[in-house]
Amino acid sequence: MSDALVIAGKSYQSRLLVGTGKYKDFTQTRAAIDASGAEIITVAIRRTNIGQNANEPSLLDYLPPDEFTYLPNTAGCYSAEEAVRTLRLARELLDDHRLVKLEVLGDPNTLYPNVTETIAAAKTLVKEGFEVMVYTSDDPIIAKQLEDIGCVAVMPLASLIGSGMGILNPWNLQIIIENAKIPVLVDAGVGCASDAAIAMELGCAGVLMNTAIAAARDPVLMASAMKKAIEAGRESFLAGRMAKKLYSASPSSPTTDMIG
Repeated sequence: MSDALVIAGKSYQSRLLVGTGKYKDFTQTRAAIDASGAEIITVAIRRTNIGQNANEPSLLDYLPPDEFTYLPNTAGCYSAEEAVRTLRLARELLDDHRLVKLEVLGDPNTLYPNVTETIAAAKTLVKEGFEVMVYTSDDPIIAKQLEDIGCVAVMPLASLIGSGMGILNPWNLQIIIENAKIPVLVDAGVGCASDAAIAMELGCAGVLMNTAIAAARDPVLMASAMKKAIEAGRESFLAGRMAKKLYSASPSSPTTDMIG
């Protein structure tokens, strides 16, 4: 069965997108990415060397762009101007690369998205030809506005970045998914494999995560667990769960033609 994730016209077999920060070194980063099966990897342009510093190890040597789709992101940006400038730099460093992750933060304590600045940045980037996957709150109205601007995917948070608190508001995510005509991926807040499976069972097109893998006791093993959770959650969504019968039991075996 073909069940590819399609973003900006390109198909991917993996629905797990993985960040490249917080690992012990680039060797561990590579091992975790391989175990996750991820095809799209996101990179914080302001924090990771992809050629800006010629005398330092480059992520590109460990995760070559001909093996993975790079998704440069604007982690650490607090204004539309900063975010746009960062992604223009990424475009230069990655040979006119257009697929990007937009993230404009509101404050350094919660890392909650500043949706006003996010919308302003999205308008500029889409106008300049970028293919924008956008991190946002779980507000269905904002998500729809970002889709209408021309973003290629919306990525509402499950909970605060790096918190590992899991999906706090599945009902809002459900509304966003039902109203969207572009892929909806959960971004931020996933802490364990069951969180990822729940997101997929809700109907998310994918999940983007970093800390849940990088901060695990065994990042490579957790990456493998996340891969399986994403696949199981997707299959469960496609299969369709049984209807819930509140306060009403139903025998597991037939009740007719019984012996005796």
